Amino acid sequence: MSLMEALDASMPGVSPGIYDAADFRAISEIAHAEAGIVLPPGKAMLVYSRIAPLVRDSGCATFSAYVTRIRENAVDRQKTICALTTNHTFFYREAHHFEHFAQIVRPGFIDTLRRGGKVRLWSAGCSSGEETWSLLMTFLGTDLSEGQDLLRRDIRLLASDIATHALQKARAARYRADDLKPVPDGMRRLWTRTAGEEAVITPEVQQLARFRSLNLLGDWPMQGQFDVIFCRNVMIYFDNPTKERLVARFAEKLRPGGWLYIGHSERVTGPATDVLGTMGPTIYRKRPA
Repeated sequence: MSLMEALDASMPGVSPGIYDAADFRAISEIAHAEAGIVLPPGKAMLVYSRIAPLVRDSGCATFSAYVTRIRENAVDRQKTICALTTNHTFFYREAHHFEHFAQIVRPGFIDTLRRGGKVRLWSAGCSSGEETWSLLMTFLGTDLSEGQDLLRRDIRLLASDIATHALQKARAARYRADDLKPVPDGMRRLWTRTAGEEAVITPEVQQLARFRSLNLLGDWPMQGQFDVIFCRNVMIYFDNPTKERLVARFAEKLRPGGWLYIGHSERVTGPATDVLGTMGPTIYRKRPA
């Protein structure tokens, strides 16, 4: 059985006249070229379920017609990429990263800020914002007086994602109260406000973040470098050459001595290993110049 026949057989109940293996392959190629997303054959039905509403809304009668449309229309192509992204995340995910940041990284940043310096953080692939707010709450800590002092300092966090619908939720900074349970009590009490079953990140914390739509495979408009980059559970959707190119770009965007945190199943390989040293499980530091 050929690959095309195998794919067609894996899509029961879907008319080949509406969606077939050739359509899946075409969408996979577009997703990889546009955003680095790798869609193996086993994702054929996932692609169908996520893209079918866009096909209907576009007025196209078939996926083949929709593929032609997104090849020619950048707006519809972006909608398609957004629909194919996975935005599953939660507060204080991979807690050891935040604990490391609090214990090892944060004290030095506090000294920098109190001397009049600045700290720049980047949540790359921020999804719906849980990582962004977890990192900022960790930075501000559990001491109200210290946290208020830090709020007056030069701290900024860039939170970027390719999925515009996820960014909308991140900007709103509003979640189910139960979603914040993984956050340590001291931070949650200081930096969130609960109303019934909802919790909102306080305005003081919100003003530290800047949300931007950004394709990590595209151009990066940011001029300066960062002290910390979090990019976790994003690269699992990329092939190895794409991962290595991306990590090398992250390394260039880190200041000497800056920190990179990646997902639990991800590793730094390729040229970036020349400048990034392993400091803990999925924690890397850029070597001094």
